[in-house]
Amino acid sequence: MPISIDACVAQHQGDRREQQDRVAILPHPRGGGVALAVLADGMGGHTGGVIAAQQVIHTARNNLEGYSARTESARVLLESCINEAHMLIKASRFINEKDPHSTVVMLLLQPGRVSWAHCGDSRFYHFRGDALLFRSTDHSYVAQLVVQGRITPEQALVHPNRNILLTSLGGGDAPKIAFGESEGLQAGDTFLLCSDGLWGYFTDQELAWVISGSSSAREASELLIGRARSMGHGDGDNISVAILKLVNVSQPEPAATPGARTTLLAPETAK
Repeated sequence: MPISIDACVAQHQGDRREQQDRVAILPHPRGGGVALAVLADGMGGHTGGVIAAQQVIHTARNNLEGYSARTESARVLLESCINEAHMLIKASRFINEKDPHSTVVMLLLQPGRVSWAHCGDSRFYHFRGDALLFRSTDHSYVAQLVVQGRITPEQALVHPNRNILLTSLGGGDAPKIAFGESEGLQAGDTFLLCSDGLWGYFTDQELAWVISGSSSAREASELLIGRARSMGHGDGDNISVAILKLVNVSQPEPAATPGARTTLLAPETAK
């Protein structure tokens, strides 16, 4: 049965001087049920982070235009997007006299499956109802301590070195990229891409409850950002989020609202 995607991207500047995150859902220009969700959290001082995050979105859009699901693998597309953005961000350092860096998380939707990649601490989540099926592991110092069993996930949230990344785009070393893929998608599956300005205030289960209990991707985005802002106590980071909820075509569609998109993933051969 065809699956309808109720999708929304949303942002809030938080209590920072500027919004250095960038997020987008990019439909393939030739359709075929293919779309690319991209989120980048820029770093590098005033305007530097903006330059880096914008470059990630621009590179992803350009590479998606030339992508053919019939002849190319999803991993090749995601890897090329990230590595090319990394090189262009490094080059912009000399042009703009800044020190731009960025994290990235990407999700490629194709009929019947999704593929994802990330670098840094912007996260990807896959929920089925209110159950967590997968969550990306941050490329950060504290995430490594959690994996090693030296601290708990709760301790990681307040660790003094929680902002130290082990890899990012624009650095001196090639970015470390983690990949994943899932098939057998069904109504009730939800995908969340978000920056640390959002996930830092929630447990995995809390995110699942808010998203599964919301009537639409837009409502879930508004609730999550509102709660993150209330818990920021005047010192909140930039917030960016992309939510994609899968529903059967036979179910009533959410009303069209500004900021929301609905994409049909029909069980046809992608172009």
